[in-house]
Amino acid sequence: MKPEPNKPESNKTTPNNTAVTESPPPLLQKIGRLRLLSAAAALVILIALAGVYGIAHLRSNPADAACQGAVNIAKRVAPLARGEVAALTVAHTPFHVPDLTFKDAKGHDLTLAEWRGRTVLLNLWATWCVPCRREMPALDALQALLGGADFEVVAINIDTRDSQKPLTFLKEVGITHLAYYADPSGRVFENLKTAGKAFGMPTTVIVDPSGCEIGNMAGPAEWASDDGVKLVSAALARR
Repeated sequence: MKPEPNKPESNKTTPNNTAVTESPPPLLQKIGRLRLLSAAAALVILIALAGVYGIAHLRSNPADAACQGAVNIAKRVAPLARGEVAALTVAHTPFHVPDLTFKDAKGHDLTLAEWRGRTVLLNLWATWCVPCRREMPALDALQALLGGADFEVVAINIDTRDSQKPLTFLKEVGITHLAYYADPSGRVFENLKTAGKAFGMPTTVIVDPSGCEIGNMAGPAEWASDDGVKLVSAALARR
């Protein structure tokens, strides 16, 4: 019997059904980290944009279209923002002033909307604010000169403690033409601050008959001066 020839050994390997986990090459690891960092950076940018949008939304006005007339008035008075009233910032874009809530001398609730149809020089003041105290006689004189059916100086006191103190002060300095308005909560200032229209005391906003901003001022002014009277008269379209 002849021996069987030797069979050549197979070069095939037996398949291994066990999964083998291999670490990715360093280059792939680096690419993965870069992608992760890029995604994180994009998320930060989105959050920042959302914050900006949120602030813009807070300051947005649903009645912007109705306020274009106030911007036109602002253009008319802009050349007169000089001298004693040079600090006035005139409105360049339509802005509807928030419907502020405050009280009259008898404690009755009022809103700025009750002055629709009239131009208002809205002023926030307090007895602890020295520039405010100095400005009050000029505001009183302006009301005496121009106050009427189409215009009023609405000066709102924001003292939060002694409600009699501002009344005593006004009597002592001889304020007789201004009606007394107050907001002991101080919300009128906070609302204007949120809207970007109040930065300190005193604060003044000139509001047109539709409730829209004509201009605003941070700090005191001699409103009864020739410069002040001319500017307010121009806002009223008075000659």
